[in-house]
Amino acid sequence: MQSLIAQWHGEAVVTAYDEPTGTWIFIAIHDTTLGPAMGGCRMNVYSSPEEGLRDAMRLAEGMTYKWATIGFELGGGKSVLAVPRPLQGRDREGLLERFGRLVALLRGAYACGPDLGTTPQDMVVIARETQFVHGGARDGRTLDPGPYTALGTFTGIRAALGHLFGEPDVAGRTVLVQGIGDVGVPLSRMLTDAGAHVLLTDTVAGRAEEVARDLGGEVIAPELAYSTVCDVYAPCAVGATLNQETIPTLQCRIVAGCANNQLAQDQDAERLHARGILYAPDYVINAGGATALPLLDRGDHTEEQIRERIRGFEVVLGEIFSEAAERDESPLRAAARRVERVLAKKQQSKGQ
Repeated sequence: MQSLIAQWHGEAVVTAYDEPTGTWIFIAIHDTTLGPAMGGCRMNVYSSPEEGLRDAMRLAEGMTYKWATIGFELGGGKSVLAVPRPLQGRDREGLLERFGRLVALLRGAYACGPDLGTTPQDMVVIARETQFVHGGARDGRTLDPGPYTALGTFTGIRAALGHLFGEPDVAGRTVLVQGIGDVGVPLSRMLTDAGAHVLLTDTVAGRAEEVARDLGGEVIAPELAYSTVCDVYAPCAVGATLNQETIPTLQCRIVAGCANNQLAQDQDAERLHARGILYAPDYVINAGGATALPLLDRGDHTEEQIRERIRGFEVVLGEIFSEAAERDESPLRAAARRVERVLAKKQQSKGQ
């Protein structure tokens, strides 16, 4: 862990060990140039505590890029609860309460929200101990970011189709959704309602079949997800599904999904570009939930205003795609330059 922290270019890492559950807790704060850090709380079983720490660091950096791209004055942060086993009942509740007290000690330097492995109801538990939480309140109210993340992903798919084919309409296009969960389900419904042919795949037995019966989609075996012919491959589950093993097998024209850290490493963006596959940077296309939660908590935006702001991702991604095309490079590079410009401008204004 010491070497990981020493090599990281972020601002701070808070590490704690929860003895009652055997859980390692990591809060990674990457960059607060734009404002206090905010990012989801992930609960997952890792092969080692170091893997949980590495995940927190990567996710925190992604949040810095996400906030800068969508124009929020927030910094990049993420927390990981590296549990030794799935927790339920009082074990889970107690861990979340103790985590909430740790967040409270940071006095607003970091605020959390739901992420992979946690739910809006979990945020209600955390909110018993700290005000620095989004998606759940002490009175039991919950806000589910999933449908908003799905809307942002749907908007990003439209932007990618428009750039590549000159028409953003998804009708008649084949989209493979990998991961049929809190985001994959509403995304599949939006695509189906818009006339797309939706392919569904999930490693959890029966999940894709259930949604397919409801929407009329086609189920694809998990091992065939990468080699199935489609217009759009939408990874909506775990990260690192795009790597040097899977990219050569892809049979899609576009990668546009809501999963975090879709690339195993940055070089994978170049591998996609070399194959002529258009990549929608994950921290842009999956920012719908991140956009909605703080606005909903503030209470000064209507539902339609929030959805309209998320639909604005189509313009942002269009600009990123155009800049990348002009330079014959991966959209990941164009998106990174956009972030660098935002951070540099903020740093300059602070120095004046």
